[in-house]
Amino acid sequence: MLAGFAGLTVPLLPVQAALLRLSPRLARRFPHWYHRQVARLFGLRLEITGAVRRDAPVLLVANHSSWLDIVVLSALAPVSFVAKREVGSWPGVRTLAHLQRTVFVDRDRRTAVGETANEIIERLAAGDAIVLFAEGTSSDGNRVLPFRTSLFAAAKPPARVAGGVAGGVPGAVVQTVSIVYKRLHGVPLTRAERPLTGWYGDMDLPPHAWELLKAGPVDVSITVGEPVPLDDFADRKALARHSEDEVRANVLRLLRGLPPGIPVEPVRPSEPPPPPRKRRADAERGGRMV
Repeated sequence: MLAGFAGLTVPLLPVQAALLRLSPRLARRFPHWYHRQVARLFGLRLEITGAVRRDAPVLLVANHSSWLDIVVLSALAPVSFVAKREVGSWPGVRTLAHLQRTVFVDRDRRTAVGETANEIIERLAAGDAIVLFAEGTSSDGNRVLPFRTSLFAAAKPPARVAGGVAGGVPGAVVQTVSIVYKRLHGVPLTRAERPLTGWYGDMDLPPHAWELLKAGPVDVSITVGEPVPLDDFADRKALARHSEDEVRANVLRLLRGLPPGIPVEPVRPSEPPPPPRKRRADAERGGRMV
């Protein structure tokens, strides 16, 4: 499988690099085709409810539990990601992230919000679909962590940042994406087993990926929310609240096997989340990703 991944990926790297220079439209779509092939190679079987708007700029707000989320979301639609700055230093991952036109956020610099806001605004204005993992880190797949409203500042900045026009990009909408890894080899994953698919805490990526890919085909359920104009939200806190409530409810439905629209009452954590904890030695981890 790893040989197949390398055989698919390595020859296509210069193709995407050339498209970035010569055809922005194809450079946006080519990673979508590529990740659909990767999903098949990895044995990911996608069960999708809803669809990402293709005729408007879209901010996609998703829950995050696994490195597989990148493949799943990229196979869902032509997208780019908002990622922490450290990802841009991981060998191998760095190359793929740059080729998919990832927007990097420096969480350690307060002034970086304005810079990131400008880039996301430009990308939305160009018609891109941008993915934001609003939990700020990954979970074990059995829950949704509290959304961090600060991460929405780049998508819905205050008026003093870049004119506060992210919501003013003509036709820009927000859609939520809820992802649950449900079955392995066709057998439902229990609460105790679901962390097998999760990559969180201090896990090292290479051994985790190897064990997961050896385990067999994985069925993934994805619910895409209805588009809502960004202009409908007064500020980033309102946008974050709407997104978290919808993602939390849809993840709960998927975990319980309920059809879309069935009323559920997800419980929002009462305690504010602690600051995001960096995985152990991100730079050291990145050095091993070759």
